[in-house]
Amino acid sequence: MANSTQLHVRIDEETKNRAEGILKICGLSPSEAVRAFFRKIILENGIPFDIKIPNEITLKTHELAKAGKELHKFDNVEELFEALEI
Repeated sequence: MANSTQLHVRIDEETKNRAEGILKICGLSPSEAVRAFFRKIILENGIPFDIKIPNEITLKTHELAKAGKELHKFDNVEELFEALEI
């Protein structure tokens, strides 16, 4: 590896723990994931995913979901597809 430097990031504990759990399953350390993310930024010449300002409907839906309101729960995928009429 070429000369390296340190990057310090502040992040809430729940997000850190959840992400580290997923990374562990993938066989990656947080440092490896950040390096991969930075390389992808370079390859894409920008953030490698869309960052958008949510519209009013999306904001309202997120608020309701966080509050546990107006959620639709299904026991299996068949019930979900039936409700979606797929």
